[in-house]
Amino acid sequence: MRTWQVERRKRTRHLIELGGLVVKAGLVNLTGDDRATILGALLWMADKLQSDRGEQARALWAAKGKQAFDADPTTHKGTDRTVSAVRR
Repeated sequence: MRTWQVERRKRTRHLIELGGLVVKAGLVNLTGDDRATILGALLWMADKLQSDRGEQARALWAAKGKQAFDADPTTHKGTDRTVSAVRR
């Protein structure tokens, strides 16, 4: 397989995993699959992370995310990745 194909598959998998997080968080159902609302929420998060309280928000969200991963038996254990990456 060519290098560009491998990289494209990695990127595709990464994007699918990120989409899975949106579903896992319940955002698809809670918004009625309204993509403008979901994007607006993500943009709000980005603004919050860039604010003077960004580190506080990051710590809070990371803790909540780790709790959710730990509570979900389908989550693969043994991987410790940061908030900026997808935990497998």
